[in-house]
This record gives sequence, structure tokens and C-alpha cells, in this order.
Amino acid sequence: MKAKELRNKSIEELRKLAEELRKNISQMLLDKSLRKLTKPHLLRMAKKDLARILTIIKEKSKQ
Repeated sequence: MKAKELRNKSIEELRKLAEELRKNISQMLLDKSLRKLTKPHLLRMAKKDLARILTIIKEKSKQ
């Protein structure tokens, strides 16, 4: 996801997205440990998206 798209969303929507990403990341980590993860680059992308979302939430909460 692009930061520009995320900045247009409300804080509640961003928190909802962050929660969904956390669930996806935990599932991917489980799959990775069981050697079922076929596309490991998606795990890295999900972590970066989560960090991006959390950063934008902090920016919006300071305003």
C-alpha cells in the first residue's frame, strides 16, 4: 500500500487494517515455520505495510 492512500483514511480504518495485517503476519510466520510459505517476499511486504500504517497513525494522533 502507498502512504498517500493510507493518509486519506481515518485512524479507525488504519487501526482495522493494522489488526488484519498482524493476523496475516502471524499466519505467515506459522506457515514459514512449517515450511508451507511459498512466497516469502509477501511476509516482508506485510511487515513494511504494518510499519507504514503505524507511522501514519502516530502522525495523525499528534495533530
